[in-house]
Order: sequence, then structure tokens, then C-alpha cells
Amino acid sequence: MTLHDAAGQDRLAQAPPVVADTLAAQLESLDLAGRLALAAGLGHAVFTTSLGIEDQVITAAIGTHRLPIEISTLETGRLFKETVDLIGETEERYGIAIRRFTPEQGDVDAYVAKYGMNGFYESVEARHACCHVRKLKPLARALSAADVWITGLRRGQSGNRAATPFAEYDAERNLIKINPLADWDMETIRAHVSAEAIPVNPLHARGYPSIGCEPCTRAIKPGEPERAGRWWWENDEKRECGLHVPESAAQPIPPVSQIAR
Repeated sequence: MTLHDAAGQDRLAQAPPVVADTLAAQLESLDLAGRLALAAGLGHAVFTTSLGIEDQVITAAIGTHRLPIEISTLETGRLFKETVDLIGETEERYGIAIRRFTPEQGDVDAYVAKYGMNGFYESVEARHACCHVRKLKPLARALSAADVWITGLRRGQSGNRAATPFAEYDAERNLIKINPLADWDMETIRAHVSAEAIPVNPLHARGYPSIGCEPCTRAIKPGEPERAGRWWWENDEKRECGLHVPESAAQPIPPVSQIAR
């Protein structure tokens, strides 16, 4: 049963947004394993992990229950060493393979030629262009054959994510997006990690609740929101990289062919 199968089940004969609403209601009553199993039954399911604490909870559930869900990560080339090391540790712990998707070298070279290696500090346009090259384009490859995209989004991560549903239709990618931890708070996450002895990024213990690329992430101060350390030099409180918002709603990104001088 897949989103793209014209002869699919009755559920998929409906409009995709209706499918998502129906799934959201079903997912709410299930535990994490049940939510992931339901997602896996919809077709080719891909979970994209940033190796953050939420994502480690999902990866552990997939590995422990041997669910048929592909696990992928965006290895941007600017990640913390601790994050990269955790990929291998997690694979060994759960006997799984995590697919790495990296940016195209030509795209990186074109970005550096126009903006400089760390040009993302200079403007929102440059920062979005960097995310486009290092994250959005690799994500497109990671999801190219997916019917279902599983994420670690939670309502408590930021005000911009406060209304995160359990399921939604991603019109730009034409797939169903499942957020199985939408209603989990950080206390629940930490308790689960402790109870299951799930390996997590050591940076979490050093004040990094949300971890992205090393140049774009800092530890947060007491009382700051979880994602305050991401792109901290920008003023927009709703700042995102574009993975979880429509590109049409983000800062316009020049085509890579136009980035080179």
C-alpha cells in the first residue's frame, strides 16, 4: 500500500490531506512502536535522523522492533565530530545500517565561490543557500523513493512547531509525513532514553538540546528555548533550515547554477 499506487487501498483513494487527517487520529492512540509500525505499513517509509535525542529514540524503536523502515541521515560535511561518531555507535548497537547522504562537491564549491566557506553568517540569503546545498538537496535524494517520511519533530521544540500533527501531507514532496513523537515532552524523552539505555550525543549534556552543523549551533543559556542555539545570530524567532517548511515559504534560494561567479 503506497501513496503512489493507483490501485491502493480505500484509504489512499482519498485526497492525501484527508488520508493524513485520518492517520493523525489513529496515531494518537498508539504507543511509539505502534505508530512506527503503522507508518511502515503505508509503503516505503524513510526516517531521516539528525542523531539528536528525539531521533535516537525513534532509531532505537526501529532497531529493537526490526521495523521495515529505512534510516537515513544528512552528513552535511559540517557536523560535530560527536554527531558523526554517534552514527557508527548507533549502527553497532542496533545492528542497523544508516544511509549517509552528502552534498554534491560541485554545489559546495559553487557556494564557497559566491559566499565563502562561512558566508552564512553574513546574510539570511547566504545561510539558506548553504542549507539548500548541504541539507535540502541531499534530503531530496534521501526521500526520492519514499511514500512516507518519518521525522523526530515535537511540539515542544519551538513555538514554530507547537502545532505539529502526528501526520500531515507534504505537498511539495508528495508524501505522507509522520511525526510519531509530536506529543512527547523532553522529560518523557529523557526518561525513555535512561530506561532503555539509548546512546545519545554527548553534546546534550553540555547544553546543546538541539544539534545541527557545528558552525551554526551553540549551547543554550538557562531559560532559553530548545532551539535557541540554532542560527543564533539571526533575529527571526521562527528560523528554520527549510527541511520542515515549504521552500516557497522560506528565503528565496538561487539555483546552484547561478551561485558560481
